[in-house]
Amino acid sequence: MTERLTLRWWEPVQAHASMRDVLWPWTKPRLIVPRARSLIVVAREETRSDLQNNWIHAAFGDVAKQAQWMNRRLAPVQWKTLFVSGHAMATGLGADVIPGLEGEFVNIRESTAQMSRARCASLQTYMQAWCAEHDVALRDARQWEINPETGEIS
Repeated sequence: MTERLTLRWWEPVQAHASMRDVLWPWTKPRLIVPRARSLIVVAREETRSDLQNNWIHAAFGDVAKQAQWMNRRLAPVQWKTLFVSGHAMATGLGADVIPGLEGEFVNIRESTAQMSRARCASLQTYMQAWCAEHDVALRDARQWEINPETGEIS
């Protein structure tokens, strides 16, 4: 099994201390001969949280049970496509609709799994607004308050 180290940095002083006190001590012995090998260090914006993931998928289910689109009932995964596509348009990201393998049209949409916490919080706000406009009740709405700074649900 591959050893992995995940660190979360939120401000420069904390990040520097973490690099010095955690990252370097973890990295150095892995680079010393005879165990010499290359390492990859990746820094990226943190993606959505598990709580955000749970919220959006619960909401897709709530919408699927209560709403119709174009006079049709849709499955949660189909609502996911509509919401992510609509959110992309509403936030200026746009759509990428291409001909599919069999001549159908396909929207190559943004991945929710790769969304940052802030982007996912924006999607949640978009979904809440749509649901409010279309009389869709989201289950236990009080428990899904979103912190706009962190994207966490409180």
